[in-house]
Amino acid sequence: MKDAFGLPQSLLVLGGTSEIALATARRLIIRRTRTVWLAGRPSLALEQAAEGLRDLGADVHTVAFDALDPDSHEAVLGKVFAEGDIDMVLLAFGILGDQARDEREPVSAVRVAQTNYTGAVSAGLISARALQSQGHGSLVVLSSVAGERARRSNFIYGSSKAGLDTFTQGLGDALHGTGVHVMVVRPGFVRTRMTAALPETPLATTPEAVATAVELGLRRRSETVWVPGALRVVMAALRHMPRAVFRRLPV
Repeated sequence: MKDAFGLPQSLLVLGGTSEIALATARRLIIRRTRTVWLAGRPSLALEQAAEGLRDLGADVHTVAFDALDPDSHEAVLGKVFAEGDIDMVLLAFGILGDQARDEREPVSAVRVAQTNYTGAVSAGLISARALQSQGHGSLVVLSSVAGERARRSNFIYGSSKAGLDTFTQGLGDALHGTGVHVMVVRPGFVRTRMTAALPETPLATTPEAVATAVELGLRRRSETVWVPGALRVVMAALRHMPRAVFRRLPV
């Protein structure tokens, strides 16, 4: 069960090699979390991530999970929840894609959409139902400010995050009053391996900063978290900017 501050004892990470997810797991383990499930494609990276969390004192398990195989999600996640209550599910998987390539190769663009949106809808609904059956728990979904408005430089990725964000907000409304807390996290540019080849943007942040914001959001039972917080104002301005002006921005 979660403590008086809303922090989980048990955590399921969907996307077990995500740098943001692992930073969040480390922070929660230091605070209170004792059992962690890392779900992802079997790999040395997944095992190394698990070992790193064990070094912090947590009981860590790995489970084979593929976002692109929604037919398997019910069985895979069902086995995890059958082991005992999960206080928090962190949905953290996703791919950035390559905008230029994805425009030329629609199959690659579809893979971005299927991973970031279709896979997340499947895993999110299954997790939400399990949390509701428990009568408690938090579902935390890593979205992105890229979903706030389509940009020429990443509209394929952005559209998948826009769909994910809208889905998560609606799911939160559907679960309101059930004991399940749903939180959308909207980071800006995060310095990770995934973004290493990209030029850094203003208000760039780190996985550790996102982890801190997630913890604070859990304590406050927030529904939406922006990282950094200033992006809330920035994106509100960009969202309402006339399209003719927006097109001229270097984004």
